[in-house]
Amino acid sequence: MSTGEPKKRERVLDPVERLSEVLFGLIMVLSFTCSMSAATAGHEEVRTVVIGAIGCNIAWGLVDAVMYLLAILFERGRGLSIARAVRTTRDAERGRQLITEVLPEPLDQLFEGEALEQARSRLVALPSLRARPHLTWRDMKGAVGVFLLVFLSTFPVVTPFMLFSPAHRALRISNAVAIVMMYAAGHFLGRYAGMKAAVMGLAMVAIGVLLVGISVALGG
Repeated sequence: MSTGEPKKRERVLDPVERLSEVLFGLIMVLSFTCSMSAATAGHEEVRTVVIGAIGCNIAWGLVDAVMYLLAILFERGRGLSIARAVRTTRDAERGRQLITEVLPEPLDQLFEGEALEQARSRLVALPSLRARPHLTWRDMKGAVGVFLLVFLSTFPVVTPFMLFSPAHRALRISNAVAIVMMYAAGHFLGRYAGMKAAVMGLAMVAIGVLLVGISVALGG
């Protein structure tokens, strides 16, 4: 029976996934712009910088989207494998152990005794399981979201190259914008995780700068 209340829409990507993709995009585009600056001593034309940075994040956005879908398939395949093992084993204790092994902390501590046995019994009582893992329309939307987050995070960083000159000045502004965005992403991730937001923001800047430095040092 319907309660008349609107059904809550589940987000395609959770806050950690969204902000992580933005950070990934920032690190990728910074690796590109900084490595080009180091190689050309600031004389690279703006058009080349902008097109190259956008192309870089288009490519990595596609790669990340495909990996996102593969990760879902592997996770669901693992879930089906565990479910089949629980259904086929005659040892109830082993079945319960298999279930707890796939539960993330601290959820594995919540299902004990009768609750865990009920979960095992319900799984065994299912009429059938899917033959293989599959992707849904929601997963496809998630992959599109991953691509767009990586791709769109390029523009705040490359826009200074279109608005300011000379190139070394644009690069400083671009880096400042990227640092602010990395701090903001870390800040919100910290709040979401119940950690100190300011500390996480600064830590994310430090991690991002370190990763960009390593990437540039290794050739971008």
